[in-house]
Amino acid sequence: SGPVGRIVEVLGDHMAPGMEIEVAIRGHDIPHTWPHAVLDEAGKFPPQVEPNAVGGREDLRKIKLVTIDGEDARDFDDAVYCERNGKGWRLIVAIADVSNYVRSGSALDEEAYRRGNSVYFPQQVIPMLPEVLSNVLCSLNPHVDRLCMACEMDIGARGEIKKYRFFEAVMHSAARLTYTKVAAMLVAHDAALRREYAEVVPMLEELHGLYKVLNGARQRRGAVDFELPETKIVFDANRKIERIVPLERNDAHRLIEECMLAANVCAAELLKKHKVPAPYRIHEGPTTEKLTDLREFLFELGLSLGGGDSPQAPHYAKLLASVARRPDARLIQTVLLRSLSQALYSPDNIGHFALGYENYTHFTSPIRRYPDLLVHRAIKNILQRRPHKVSLDHAREQGEHCSMTERRADEATREVVRWLKTEYMSAHVGGEFDGIISGVTSFGVFVELNEVFVDGLIHITALGNDYYHFDPARHRLIGERTRGIYRLGDPIRIKVVRVDLDEARIDFEPVGSREKSDARTNLRRRSTREGKPKHSKSRRRR
Repeated sequence: SGPVGRIVEVLGDHMAPGMEIEVAIRGHDIPHTWPHAVLDEAGKFPPQVEPNAVGGREDLRKIKLVTIDGEDARDFDDAVYCERNGKGWRLIVAIADVSNYVRSGSALDEEAYRRGNSVYFPQQVIPMLPEVLSNVLCSLNPHVDRLCMACEMDIGARGEIKKYRFFEAVMHSAARLTYTKVAAMLVAHDAALRREYAEVVPMLEELHGLYKVLNGARQRRGAVDFELPETKIVFDANRKIERIVPLERNDAHRLIEECMLAANVCAAELLKKHKVPAPYRIHEGPTTEKLTDLREFLFELGLSLGGGDSPQAPHYAKLLASVARRPDARLIQTVLLRSLSQALYSPDNIGHFALGYENYTHFTSPIRRYPDLLVHRAIKNILQRRPHKVSLDHAREQGEHCSMTERRADEATREVVRWLKTEYMSAHVGGEFDGIISGVTSFGVFVELNEVFVDGLIHITALGNDYYHFDPARHRLIGERTRGIYRLGDPIRIKVVRVDLDEARIDFEPVGSREKSDARTNLRRRSTREGKPKHSKSRRRR
C-alpha cells in the first residue's frame, strides 16, 4: 500500500479574505501561535515603565526625540534627535530597549529566536514579540516614558562620524510623525503642519541639513543605491485589491535611513573593537561567474564596469550614475542587482559590499529583528564589562538561523502578494496592457505591467512559430528563423489570456508582431566581435 496522509487542519474557504496568508504561514512553517509560557511571561510586565526601572540610566526625557514612520506603523523601534554642534551636528538615535524585557533563555527569547523576525503581510503582521511588548511596552509611543538604548554621534561638516558612544537611557517621545508629514514640513513647507508641530520643526530642519551632508558622504563613499520601484496594495472593504500604486520615497525616508545607517555602523565598530562574536550584516560582491555574465551583458550595450576582477561598490555606483538617463536604465539596474549576492547575518565580518562599509550590523530594529536584539545584548555586555557568553560557533548558528527566517519571511510575503495580484487580474482576462520584460528564461519571458505592477508569463509557445535560443548572459531569447529578440527591459504590449488562482499564475501573450528590424545587425555585430554567443536552445512545443 502507498503512503497514507491525514488531514491535520481545515483552514476554510480558499477564497475567504485573508486565506492566502493562512496558507502561506503554514506552507512556510512560520510560527504564528503563542505558547502559554510566552503569554504568561509577557503578561507579568507592568503596563508602563516603573520608576525603579529608570535607575542608572541617562535621562533623555527633556530632549525632543521623535519617531518618523509610515502611516500604518504600529511598532516604533527608533527615535531621532539632532542639533548643531559647532560646524557639525550632534545626532542621537534612540532604539527600543527590548533586551531589558526579553532575557536570554526565557520563553519569550526562545520564541523570538524561533520566529527570527516579524513577518509583514499586506494588512496583517505576524510579530516576533507579543503585542503587549511590540506595540506597547517596547514601542516608542508618543508622550510616554520608554526605556531605550541610545547611540550619540558627533558628526562633522562632511558627514564623517568623529566619535560616538552607546548608553542605556529613558526617553519620552515628543511626537509620532510620518514620512509624509515630515516631507510636507521640510520640502513643501506646509504652514499648517509646521504650526501643529512647531516645537520640533527647528530640530527637524537640523536633521534635514544633516541628511544632506550624510547623503553627500554616501555618494563619496560610492554606496550602491538601487532605486527600483516598490508598490503598495490598496484594499477595499471586502479585503479585495482596489488598486496597486507605486510606493513613493521622499526625503523623510532617506533622512531616517541615513540616521539608522550611521547608528548601525557605530554598533558594528564597537563590536569589532571589543572582538565580540555577534551578528554582522554582511554582503559579498559578485561571484566570478556572475561577474563574467554581467560583463558580457554590459559589453553588448557598449558599457563597462570598472574594477577588473574585483569591482567594488564605487564601480557599481559610477556605472549606475552614468546610465541614469538612458531609456534602458531600469534594465541595467536590474541586471546589476541580480549580479550581487544576498546579504546575510554572520559573526565573520567581511563588510557590506553594496553600502561600501567595512563594518556594518543591524542595531536599530530589535522589536522586529532578532539579530538586532543579539547586538543589543552584546553592546550591554561591553558597557557593563560583562563577559560575552556566546561562542563563535554558536554565533554562526544564530546568524544562519536568522538569515533563514529572513528568507522565509520574504518568500512567504512574495507568495501572498503574488496570489492577491493573481486574484486581481482574474477580472482582467482578455484585457490588453503595456509592460516591460522583467525576466527571461528558457521557457519564456516574464512581463511586469506598467500601470498595475503585476507580473505574468509569456510562455515560449505563445511567441510565434519559431525556435528560440536562450542567451542567459544577455538575458534574451532569439528567434532562429525570424531573428526576433525578447530582451530583459524591452517594452511590450500583452493580452491577459489565462489566470490560475490555484497556481497563482498569470499567462500573457504578445499583441502584434515583435520581430525587430535590427536583430540581424545586432547578432552579426556580436558575432564579429566575440564569435558566436553561448546559447541554450529552447524548442517551441507544437
